[in-house]
Amino acid sequence: MLDIGCGSGGTSLEAARAAAEGAVLGVDVSAPMLAEARKQAAGCGLPQVTFERGDAQVHRFEDGAFDVAISRFGVMFFADPEAAFANIARALRPGGQLAFLCWRSVRENAYLTVPMGAIAPYVQLPELEAPGAPGPFSLADADRIKKLLDSAGFDEITISAVDEPMWMGPDPDDVVAYQLGIPASRAMLAEASAEARAKTETALRDALAEHQGPDGVTLGSAAWLVTARRR
Repeated sequence: MLDIGCGSGGTSLEAARAAAEGAVLGVDVSAPMLAEARKQAAGCGLPQVTFERGDAQVHRFEDGAFDVAISRFGVMFFADPEAAFANIARALRPGGQLAFLCWRSVRENAYLTVPMGAIAPYVQLPELEAPGAPGPFSLADADRIKKLLDSAGFDEITISAVDEPMWMGPDPDDVVAYQLGIPASRAMLAEASAEARAKTETALRDALAEHQGPDGVTLGSAAWLVTARRR
């Protein structure tokens, strides 16, 4: 099994547990995340999972080496998605399976629209849905996914909507601290005045407080679950 954009290895480890007699390779471009993935694998006693640093768009996988390729939100960032999915198809044996999750549109994902709507009056928001550009929502169009996979050599393509609550944190203060600490937020606030930064924090906390429940702050998310088979 191949895990594309494996990050810190959570999906790879689950795959390894499910395929105890098989082997799992996790691939990602982030060396720090791969270091954490290897640490987690060693701690779980899962020698059948290994990790390599590489970009699945151009990584030289052995032809037909994998029975299954999976990805949890790791296939939306390819600069050349046509080449990337063709490379993944080559890595699968004929009849091999592909399964991945990718985000639907921004407007369907409350985990983004709620915080971004709250801070929009005070900061310049980033462009998240630039047409044709790599990014978290580059595969929001189901028709585009079908065309990409068909041209890459896949058939039996299915695309199903998945709507699930996303746990953001135990309380608004925790979520605000995280949200304002990520690089994208720091970049947005870098040129803002002290007054704008204070208003941003207050607006974000107030918006999140409306979604506080007994288990913490929860917001909606909307994704596609895509499956296909190499011809």
